[in-house]
Amino acid sequence: MTPVEGPLRTKAVRLGPRSLAALCLVSAVGVAGFGWPLFADPTSQVAAHAQDAPWLFAGLLVLLVAVVTATISESGLGPKAVAMLGVLAATGAALRPIGAGTAGIEPMFFLMVLSGRVLGPGFGFVLGSVTMFSSALLTGGVGPWLPFQMLAMGWFTMGAGLLPGPGRLRGRGELALLAAYGFCAAFAYGTVMNLAGWPFMGALASNVAFDPHADVTANLARFLAYCLATSLGWDLGRAVVTVALTLALGSTLLKALRRATRRAAFETPVTFEPR
Repeated sequence: MTPVEGPLRTKAVRLGPRSLAALCLVSAVGVAGFGWPLFADPTSQVAAHAQDAPWLFAGLLVLLVAVVTATISESGLGPKAVAMLGVLAATGAALRPIGAGTAGIEPMFFLMVLSGRVLGPGFGFVLGSVTMFSSALLTGGVGPWLPFQMLAMGWFTMGAGLLPGPGRLRGRGELALLAAYGFCAAFAYGTVMNLAGWPFMGALASNVAFDPHADVTANLARFLAYCLATSLGWDLGRAVVTVALTLALGSTLLKALRRATRRAAFETPVTFEPR
């Protein structure tokens, strides 16, 4: 019998109670920041500030994402995990400009899915957020949308780490699961990012723009029409590329990530022997 090399479920970051609480807090604020146009009462003060709210939520998310990252780091992001984080974030940031502006071809999503699967949800959230921040600096994409991108990509990558069967499912079954997740998550990412920018269209004379005086049903219909008209092609391209790369290269990359994780032995404390 061939011995198994290292633990199958080694995680670079283990989420403690404080990390989970901070992550839940930033996620709750993020849900409010993304979805408030659909749930705000037309007569409320929030609806009256449709053009200001995205900026306020963006500023708040910057602080909260920083708090979550620091909290997770405090709970166990050691030097080996930091090195792995730097390599993967730099690779993802370098991949993003390859397809920027071309039908949603974004190969970095494939890397995020597989990294989150191997390294777990805690590492996945930090990796997704840091990668989007790094790529924004690289491409000049810094703006009020960046905190929303960081949070959405953190969710996207964290979700891959929450998929079932990390210690048992291998081979084609695992690739099929990751490909299906990547396909759905690519559309979900595009949809929530549409919510972040959609309220800014309120000044435009369009039947797909956000109307602060309309009810939830009317605004939901406008939002769906907006998604179909503006981002469906991008989201489909992102989803197809993620699936294709996962099926073609996923097995090789998963093995490489798992080998690197075993060799790094994240959960093994570093000790120094006296000379």
